Parts: sequence; C-alpha cells; structure tokens
Amino acid sequence: MRTTLVMTIIGPDRTGLVDALARPIADHGGNWLESRMCRLGGPFAGLARVDIESTKADALRSEIENISLDGISVTVQADTSAPVDDVSSTVNVELVGQDRSGLLREITGVFARHNLNVEELTSEVTEAPQGGGMIFRADATVSVPSTADLDAVGDDLEKIATDLMVDIALAPDAG
Repeated sequence: MRTTLVMTIIGPDRTGLVDALARPIADHGGNWLESRMCRLGGPFAGLARVDIESTKADALRSEIENISLDGISVTVQADTSAPVDDVSSTVNVELVGQDRSGLLREITGVFARHNLNVEELTSEVTEAPQGGGMIFRADATVSVPSTADLDAVGDDLEKIATDLMVDIALAPDAG
C-alpha cells in the first residue's frame, strides 16, 4: 500500500537545497508528484507532495525532517484529505491594480462568501512603469461548487474592482 506525504520547506536559499530533498525521496523509493518552490525575497519556500510505500514513510519522514542545511526547516505530514465531491468547475481570477493594504483580503473574502476554494494563488508587488507607484498582481485558480452562482461572484468582484480601482478578470480554467 502507498501513502502520500506533503512537505513544507522554508529557510535561507542555497545551491543544492532541492537536491538535498530529492535524494532521500529517491533513496527510499518515493515518487516526487508535484511541488511549488521559489525564493521569496531572500528565503527559499516550498511545498512538495510525494508518493511512497507506506512501510517506508516513517523512515523518509525522519530523514527529511532531520535535514539541517543552514537553518532550513522541513515539516512532513501525511496527506489524509478526502476528495472534494461538489466541484463542478474551476475558474481563473486575475487581479491587477494599485497596491493597497487589504486588497487580497477583499478578493478572498468574496471567494469565501461564495464557497469557492483557492486551489492555487500567486501574487507579487512590482513597481509600476514610469514611476506610477506600486502594482499588485494576483492570479488564482479557484474550484467552484455546483451550487455557486458565478454571476454573483463576478458582480461582487466587479464591485471590489470599482471600489479599489483594479482590473479583475474571471475566466473558466483552460486546464
């Protein structure tokens, strides 16, 4: 029987860090299923999901959690989540506008009120061209339950767009 483990990784970035994680996974016969990893400012942060034979999971977990590379912290837990039954579709939401405190909270508040689940979210703040201040950009993929009213979601997002002077695009997920 196989099990799935989810890892969180955070700490100072350095060459060879991902290899230091991948090596014990391969040595224990694990399969690296998916990951999201990047340098955020200076620190390295990541998530990884690994499939492994259940009898080898504890040994892998112990070895991974004991990786000590210049202050790197790794946490490993079993993926015990149940599949979500009520998802009828996913949509992509793109937000671009002047950076303001609380902007992402407003958007995710709409998602929560309509029972949309954030599957993936990326965001960044960059300098606007020609000294126009700071621009906030977020891209999200959200799962939509069959009971959700996407028109109402769009209306709520448009209200935020008007109030905060941002552009929001809501589109079906192409994937």
